[in-house]
Amino acid sequence: MSALDERLAFALSAAREAGSLILNHYQNSDLAVELKGDRSPVTAADRGAEQLLRDRIAERYPDDGVLGEEFEDRESASGFRWILDPVDGTQSFVHGVPLFGTLIGLESDERMVLGVCRFPALDEVVYAATDSGAWWQVANKQPKRARVTATSKLSDALFCTTTITGWQSEHQRSVFTRLCARTRLTRGWSDCYGHMLVATGRADLMVDPVMNPWDAAALLPIVQQAGGHFLGWNGEASIHTGDGISVNDALKDSVLEVLD
Repeated sequence: MSALDERLAFALSAAREAGSLILNHYQNSDLAVELKGDRSPVTAADRGAEQLLRDRIAERYPDDGVLGEEFEDRESASGFRWILDPVDGTQSFVHGVPLFGTLIGLESDERMVLGVCRFPALDEVVYAATDSGAWWQVANKQPKRARVTATSKLSDALFCTTTITGWQSEHQRSVFTRLCARTRLTRGWSDCYGHMLVATGRADLMVDPVMNPWDAAALLPIVQQAGGHFLGWNGEASIHTGDGISVNDALKDSVLEVLD
């Protein structure tokens, strides 16, 4: 087993364990919700799940680095760096909506090579590693290949996004309006769930006007291995642009034209 295959198996197991911890807090009326400096919510589930993932990584791969949303960075001595978002979609989580995910990405020499996106409340996982394809597993069913759609016209496309307030805060409300007008259907199936709808061929386009590296890290390899593109609005395949698009190959140029 290659070093990458070994780390993928580890990440899948760690994501499942973190998901169990998160579900202990899910739809709990006593769950305390704090607001961070940027007004985004954080809970014991976010912190507890990230600490669990960091502990497992430290036990198994002590020389690997870690970047996460809730705690300080750990430098890499191996060339590998794990990038974690324990509860992507905390707003969904705290409102009892099951469309939140646990994101684990792996960077090797500054290139994203592995991604796991697990939806604890849905018991679904989508995952990928470089040159191994993208895979989608529901509960204990056999994993199946995850593939983007072949939709070639924006007028036939299903467009997902997270929240209109992000477009407003980035002064991009007019761009959102243009995308709504050019596409067949717009839905707010948000955060990592929308990106995974693209990776599994259930939506054609997901656009986020605001993203952090930990929001994007797991998504890039999954969408790429599913035959699509994860890009910044500038067209760069990067997790550091501050925004993000998941899109199939046929629609990529049309979407970038609208966003320009």
